[in-house]
Amino acid sequence: MNNTALRYFLEVARTGSIAEASSRLNVASSAISRQIAGLEAELGVELFERRPRGMVPSPAGEILARHARRAFLEEEAIVTELKLLQGLATGAVRIGATEGFGMMLVPAAIRSFRERYPGIRFELKITAPANVTRLVRDGDVDIGATFTFAPEADVRLIGSGRAPILAVAPIDHPFAGRVAVSLSELAAEPLALPEKNTTARQLFEIACGLEGIAVQPILESNYIAGLWSFVEEGGGLTVASAFTVHSRRTGNRVVSVPISGPSIDQRHYQVQAMLGRRLPDAAEAFAAHLLAAVESSGSP
Repeated sequence: MNNTALRYFLEVARTGSIAEASSRLNVASSAISRQIAGLEAELGVELFERRPRGMVPSPAGEILARHARRAFLEEEAIVTELKLLQGLATGAVRIGATEGFGMMLVPAAIRSFRERYPGIRFELKITAPANVTRLVRDGDVDIGATFTFAPEADVRLIGSGRAPILAVAPIDHPFAGRVAVSLSELAAEPLALPEKNTTARQLFEIACGLEGIAVQPILESNYIAGLWSFVEEGGGLTVASAFTVHSRRTGNRVVSVPISGPSIDQRHYQVQAMLGRRLPDAAEAFAAHLLAAVESSGSP
């Protein structure tokens, strides 16, 4: 198959539009259409479903897209290795992460990794947990750092572990110094919680639901740093992962307290890569470095 045709096909699959792909690739729409038509004739299948709002890969198109992405990523890895053989310690690592990972832990890991490998560049995308896994599956990032309640299909696990949540309170709060707080005690406090598409919020609400506890936050936000600032100002309490607490620089303004309850540790963190893909050396090395940072951060 023609590499040019495959690249055009992947861009249309990504954007859902020949016109948008034309703009991004700086190639005439007619040329893209001809290449896709040639691929369909060569393979004997339709690669797209033409819909009023754009083009969606057909089942055959989805299969081709998966294999094409892997092929191009492997090509990229080979080029990187050849450059390394020439003594060029350069490369790029693309990371997808939730805000809990991306707020402090991933940036700190990047800094320490570059102390040893200063020629490596990074790209970090912060998004919701499920979107991180999608970016990994689609090959849009090399490494994903996310949370989940169940095993994810079509990804390779570089590492995983339990990721319970902790209560985060102002330093002068009565909970400070406690060995643990119950869910009922926590739910009775003014709570600042992340949005419902986050696993921390979902885990907290599932645990409360199992104990018959109603939860009504006074503040809800898609910005974790804002929730922490609210707690630091004495406005209420929030919940966070153990390693987020460990890596967040807050001075002496807040404390974290374990939450008691049998269902509070049912969430897992995962460091992911695309299934069946051989990562470039820099990405594989950084994934191991990131995993070590997570494991040393206090997460069980």
